[in-house]
Amino acid sequence: MEYQTIKFELKENGIGILSLNRPEKLNAINFQMEQELHEALDHLMINLDCRILILRAEGRAFCAGTDLQEGLILHQKKFPEGYEKYYFLEVPEPIKKKMYHQWRISSIFVKMRKISQPIIALVQGAAAGGGFGFAMASDFRIVASDVNFMNASINIGLSGADVGGSYFLPRLIGSARASEIMYTGRSVGAEEAVNIGLALKSVDSEELLNSALELANGLLKKSPLGLRMTKQALNLTLDSPSLETICQLENSSIVLTFSSKDVNEASAAFFSKRDPKYPLR
Repeated sequence: MEYQTIKFELKENGIGILSLNRPEKLNAINFQMEQELHEALDHLMINLDCRILILRAEGRAFCAGTDLQEGLILHQKKFPEGYEKYYFLEVPEPIKKKMYHQWRISSIFVKMRKISQPIIALVQGAAAGGGFGFAMASDFRIVASDVNFMNASINIGLSGADVGGSYFLPRLIGSARASEIMYTGRSVGAEEAVNIGLALKSVDSEELLNSALELANGLLKKSPLGLRMTKQALNLTLDSPSLETICQLENSSIVLTFSSKDVNEASAAFFSKRDPKYPLR
């Protein structure tokens, strides 16, 4: 697959590297990137050869959010035929276009949770708006010392609840801290991000990829099916109505994984004191 605004590389060991690639625009999300991210995530939804995904960005910033210049010409953009079917409200055409566009962007973050691969986000420089959203929707966040997370929409006259932020952030760092960050739109640096549990750790910028590969290589030693079922359970637990509901899910996951060939390899490796070798699939 060839892209203009992103890059994707799948290594032989099953580690995928997805890079935002508009460094001259601080990797702001334009219409093209929006479409290409949907295509890449749709591909990852069914590509089980990719077992771990590293999300990174070219240049000095991770992602400055939505490209505001393109947002101003939204009314000129050609939308798919029948796009208005997603909304039944009798509202003016410009509002329908804005609603559809916002739905398309927010669906990217939903897909990030739906794909089976654990996602390791490497964040340097600005991570504002949608960039903050990319980080929050990932499973791990490793940051550079110059990182600045920012809930940017509240600072430009919009709602501070955007791209899943009001869902992800309270679950990551707690409601009180999340409320303060979302209401004020202030930036969160590397040290604070680690201290409040938003980031796993902070490293020098040049060590971001090596740190992610170290973590990813550790995850490759786990059962592929086991990792997929664990991500599914973590997703569902966030909205579970009860402990009993999650125990039922976990019980099914354990039985399913116990019945897989991965268990035989994991057990043999454990008793032989070696790393397991799982086939790509």
